Amino acid sequence: MLREEIIQHLGEDWTSLNTYIRESLVSDIALLQEVNDNLVAHSGKMLRPMVAILVARMLNGGKASQESIKVAAAVEMLHNATLLHDDVADESPTRRGEPTLASKIGPSAAVLVGDFWLAKAMSLTLNSARRGAMAKVISKAMTNLAEGEMLQLQKSFQQDTNEQDYFRVIYCKTASLFEAACLGAAITSDAPQAQQDSVALYARCLGIAFQIRDDILDYLGDSSLGKPVGIDLKEQKITLPLLCAMKDSPREGEIRKMIAQIDEHPEYCEQIRKFVLDREGTVMAEEVLQEYIDKSIAALSSFPDGKDKDFLIRIARYNTIRKI
Repeated sequence: MLREEIIQHLGEDWTSLNTYIRESLVSDIALLQEVNDNLVAHSGKMLRPMVAILVARMLNGGKASQESIKVAAAVEMLHNATLLHDDVADESPTRRGEPTLASKIGPSAAVLVGDFWLAKAMSLTLNSARRGAMAKVISKAMTNLAEGEMLQLQKSFQQDTNEQDYFRVIYCKTASLFEAACLGAAITSDAPQAQQDSVALYARCLGIAFQIRDDILDYLGDSSLGKPVGIDLKEQKITLPLLCAMKDSPREGEIRKMIAQIDEHPEYCEQIRKFVLDREGTVMAEEVLQEYIDKSIAALSSFPDGKDKDFLIRIARYNTIRKI
């Protein structure tokens, strides 16, 4: 597996990342410590800090500074804080195949844990030698996350999402954290502005590609692999495969009305899914996905070849084949 190969390659840097996360989350409140330990043990792919450390190593001849690793840890903690909040907002019973924290200890407590992780992420950022620049990067990402969530909520009420809305939402909710991770790695590596711009572009396009792939899998995925399907439609979200399918379709108005009525008519989910597949919405979305993968790889063209750059390219390309 690519992830295990990269973790082995990162070696002590990966160990340091996990140490920063665990030590940042220590609490003398027994319940909070138990919850934190459990969340860390089920931490998911940790793709954002992985990419950040690879960027830092690429910029520093194969070595990542401790400052860069701290930034990577802070971004991962921020990401997990937003997931805890999202699970409460979405009333999600499971995540990563496990019951959500909100379903186990209640939504109010889950929000408080998310707040704790958020505060600790900010604390780690402010302890950075580049705290002024990093505070701007992290605060911008947090603003984007909040605005993206609110725009998505607004559009779920109005059911008038267009492609411009869609790409703003996925930049804010997904790509902005990839961007913060990679830009933070570049800043803490003292990279010149041109290199900062290049890795930020790589990260934005990678994040957008990552989300497009998730949205495609919501129509084509396999629940047995741990990736639930049909969640977006149940939550009345209009994503790229559906936007592609509705383009130039005389049924667009009808489909949008059906989405608005899904709470009362859950059977509409399968009807809309069939519409998307019949209209090759996922095929067209995959073409857009490939465009962003190509853009992300092209953004690295000015950097010298090496193992870290190669892994960054392979991560981008993995979005064409991943199933979860």
